[in-house]
Amino acid sequence: MVDQESHGYGVILLTFFVAYVLAVLPLPQWLLWGRPEWLALVLIYWTIALPARVGVVTGLLLGVGLDVLEGAVLGQNAFALVVVALLSVILYQRLRVYSLWQQAGVVFVLVGINQLICQWVQNLQGVGARSLFFMLPAVSSALLWPVVLHTLRGLRRYYRVN
Repeated sequence: MVDQESHGYGVILLTFFVAYVLAVLPLPQWLLWGRPEWLALVLIYWTIALPARVGVVTGLLLGVGLDVLEGAVLGQNAFALVVVALLSVILYQRLRVYSLWQQAGVVFVLVGINQLICQWVQNLQGVGARSLFFMLPAVSSALLWPVVLHTLRGLRRYYRVN
């Protein structure tokens, strides 16, 4: 039984690692503004699927890791991902019964909140965006939600992560 639980954590950690890689993957200049928030998407999925295992503390640790990885102000992504994880934990029972596109709408709002928090911190530094293009990752993340949902659900079922 212990082996099964540790195996489940390995799958979860692997998906977070892949999300980190996708978050820093070099992209052409024209695609940078619309890069999906991969880490937030994976965090939202695991928080909805396994709220007892993945939650606010996971969001904090992932956010600090992303701050270090991106060279952002320490705590910027941590605070944003904690808020996303907290809202996901609060809403997980409702999100499970929503249709796929209703879930994508909620993901748009959650990733939008993530982007607004990060933009607020960047504005405090004086390096924030001057237009609303900083919200494009919320749109691309919502559009990719069905793919992320079905991929991670398939992994969770294949490896029997409970």
